[in-house]
Amino acid sequence: MLTVPPKVWTYFEERLERAGVRSSDRGPYRKWVRYYLDFCHRYGHSARSGESLPPFVAKLGSKGQTAAQQEQAAEAVRLLIGGNGRPRDDRQAAACEDGPRPEQAVEKAPLPRQQVSQTSRKPGPEATPARGMEDGGVPEGGEEAGERLRPGRGASWETEYQALEGAIKLRNYSKKTLATYRSWVRKLQGFVDSKPPQGVNAEDAKAFLTDLAVRHGVAGSTQNQAFNALLFFYRHVLGREFGKLDGVVRAKRRPYVPVVLSHQEVAEVLGRLEAPYRLVAGLLYGCGLRLNECLELRVHCFNLDAMLLTVHDGKGQKDRSVPLPARILPDIREQLEEVRRIHRGDMKAGTAGVFLPGQLERKYKNAAREFIWQWFFPAVSLTTVRSTGERRRYHLHDSQVQSAVKQAANRAGVPKRVSPHTFRHTFASHLLLANYDLQTIQKLLGHSDIKTTMIYLQTVPSRTIKEAKSPLDIE
Repeated sequence: MLTVPPKVWTYFEERLERAGVRSSDRGPYRKWVRYYLDFCHRYGHSARSGESLPPFVAKLGSKGQTAAQQEQAAEAVRLLIGGNGRPRDDRQAAACEDGPRPEQAVEKAPLPRQQVSQTSRKPGPEATPARGMEDGGVPEGGEEAGERLRPGRGASWETEYQALEGAIKLRNYSKKTLATYRSWVRKLQGFVDSKPPQGVNAEDAKAFLTDLAVRHGVAGSTQNQAFNALLFFYRHVLGREFGKLDGVVRAKRRPYVPVVLSHQEVAEVLGRLEAPYRLVAGLLYGCGLRLNECLELRVHCFNLDAMLLTVHDGKGQKDRSVPLPARILPDIREQLEEVRRIHRGDMKAGTAGVFLPGQLERKYKNAAREFIWQWFFPAVSLTTVRSTGERRRYHLHDSQVQSAVKQAANRAGVPKRVSPHTFRHTFASHLLLANYDLQTIQKLLGHSDIKTTMIYLQTVPSRTIKEAKSPLDIE
């Protein structure tokens, strides 16, 4: 990778200061600028031109960077070259024109672990570069890793990305669906060398899906996810039909049997978790919740008198109620008191409250500050909303729970691949072992199709003790 001249960093630091980016959060921004300048040098793009930004972002998408990381990278480049895609003054133009120096190597400067942890736990675009890009430049692998960009090409797809976001929001799809679909569209953009969206046809999509299966060897579920994303993009953004999949190599779908834990293993893992992660895992196992459903619980979701927990806006924007386990009721009451303590401190400090879904805050202007709307698992630190400067509180990040569960399973010596979702699988399997019928389990899990619930039949042993006979022979 190439060395960036000091005057570029000096100018960029001033731009970060003007934009109000905190010093502790600037590491990822510097890293994206290094990648961008190196990308322009390698592929013949002009570092001064905004036309270089879309292919750069598309390349990040082809390397597996998340939508949040791509957005942060684009924000860093815009700070360098100007919000409209071009330098605003002579000093900025000189900084971009000078570019990196090819004769010197850049020292590896990965972010400290603590800084990576703090940035990755914030909502919105504050995310750190993924592994594989820590050591500078474009991720390792070259052409073998999937970059398809060539010098001098690159049309802007920003209008299409905005239309995609609008189509997703119009249908009330989740933010994760938006991030996933946008990521696949970015990969398609990189695959077709960022040619104008009007020129992208069904053959491009078919070639992309075939490439996923043949060259990258993705799983069948991954290819299907990409197909659904492109189908939505073609139909609702480009305004054309996707066409048939004739000639597309399909990735083989393998039968999947969920990993489940025994009662003893559940107890061992829960016993090695500390608050609040022990209660998170207790609700995942005791109520069969998905991780995001659990972390997005608010105070008003709990009905301790009826011992019911209501999950609002679960997968597919569906609500459901599940029974609360009496065994963890003391922990629930203790957590509610902790939430009350944090809420009082936030109100005393004059914060704007918590983040609310959709347009709820416009309808109920004071809801963000009310106790019943507080997160049941609040984040430790507050988050600054850059557009308004407000300080708000988010809930625990899923990566924190995932890390805590994995470490607890390792300490417990459980010889299985354990993740937070394993507790949901175990919930269903243990109910089957207790002779609950599939329809009841389907309702508790929030499955739309009984076929999804039937997969848990493979996780429990058959209890038939009679010799198999024909119905004609049974009297």
